Amino acid sequence: MIWDTLANIPMGQMMAFVAGGLVLNFAPGQDVFFASACGIQGGPKAGAWAGFGVGLGVLMHVTLATIGLGAVVAAHPEALRAIKYIGAAYLMWLAWKSWRAGDIDPSAKGSVRVWNIIRRGFLSNALNPKPVLFLLAFLPQFTNIAWGPIWQQILGLGLIFAFTGTLVTIGYGIVGGLAGHVISSRLGLVNKIAAVMFAGLAIRLVVK
Repeated sequence: MIWDTLANIPMGQMMAFVAGGLVLNFAPGQDVFFASACGIQGGPKAGAWAGFGVGLGVLMHVTLATIGLGAVVAAHPEALRAIKYIGAAYLMWLAWKSWRAGDIDPSAKGSVRVWNIIRRGFLSNALNPKPVLFLLAFLPQFTNIAWGPIWQQILGLGLIFAFTGTLVTIGYGIVGGLAGHVISSRLGLVNKIAAVMFAGLAIRLVVK
């Protein structure tokens, strides 16, 4: 079983993996900024659910890396390029919607369309091709054939990375939501900030 295989990984190696993963999780990136923007726009609950949706996207990439499709996609630059532009277009669409949303009604902050927020978070991560390359480069560094089937190690380590990353991203989303509450009385400023963040993410995705 997967967990039996993970138990064969030396404790020092596992601790190095978790520590490295947390450093990468806490480093501000697209997922962090997306969850923070959703939190600013919709409150702490929206930010938390956005982080959860992002985590589901990470699980998709972990699954692809485990079964080998990630390597296939990574080997075809045109596929990565297409995914990148689709993801950027989606983020720009979110920016446009946020910019035109108008003023925030503080009384509506507690009303969160959970599945809509989760879907946005999932698509934001799933349409970003960078996790494919990252997981293929990061996870194998902590595997060894002597510890068991490599695919089980990749899957197990990927699940751990997805779990810790989701918790961190949820945390960022909640913090963004609390900040949004503070400035929610400033007319449509919250939506404008979220729009700028979404647009910035889109540009960053295309440029880098």
